[in-house]
Amino acid sequence: MMIAATGATPRPLMLAPPRFEPDLDQLRAAIGPRTRALIFNHPHNPSGRVYGAQTLAGIAEVLREASAGRERPVYAIADEAYRRILFDGRRFESLTTHYPDTLAIYTYGKTLLAPGQRLGYIALPPTMEGRAALREDLETAQLALGFLFPNALMQRATADLERQCIDLSALQARRDRVARELPTHGYEVIVPEGTFYTLVRAPQDDDAAFATRLRQRGTHVLPGRVCELPGWLRLSLTASDAMIERAGADFTALEAVSDRF
Repeated sequence: MMIAATGATPRPLMLAPPRFEPDLDQLRAAIGPRTRALIFNHPHNPSGRVYGAQTLAGIAEVLREASAGRERPVYAIADEAYRRILFDGRRFESLTTHYPDTLAIYTYGKTLLAPGQRLGYIALPPTMEGRAALREDLETAQLALGFLFPNALMQRATADLERQCIDLSALQARRDRVARELPTHGYEVIVPEGTFYTLVRAPQDDDAAFATRLRQRGTHVLPGRVCELPGWLRLSLTASDAMIERAGADFTALEAVSDRF
């Protein structure tokens, strides 16, 4: 919606489960002569996929090819909101290390479970050509819009916030519980490598209808169609352990009668 509001045209690149690996040929085909930027979300919401160096290098190569001969490059906007929420000892690697014309976007809202604060930053790698001019443009936009500044109290707290993070061990334990228990009742589960979501395939084609059935029992999940993934459900691991247990019971109860609706 934000892209469309500027008069630009978004071109989604679909990522297929279970690996959600970008198709580089599709990416090449999606880039046209008026393409200005690629938005790349990593770690990926809703799949929880954490991409490695090979995937990042492939994306960078496609963007370099597309930028050749242009007055300005095709920028990458790297949405790295979940980069500190990683499981199983994984390490995060930024697209900025492979493609200099990348704007890294970060928010504290995910690691602190405080999305309403809208506190974060844009970082430009020192290898970016024309970095100073772009940074000046960003600062001008920030001054002109006004609301892009965090309040004074949050600015003073930023240094302390940088050292804080939600309990990753608790998130991973909930992830492991969902991944262990739901398949025993016939559900397909995609085990996330990062973020705090787990994808579960709905036992019927209409994911919204199944989400409604869950809601009627007191369990709230996001229908996959909201994030262009029909047939799936996104579960949030930030719920309490008691909520996860209750949700598991609701999934189990509905699985037994899922063929009736």
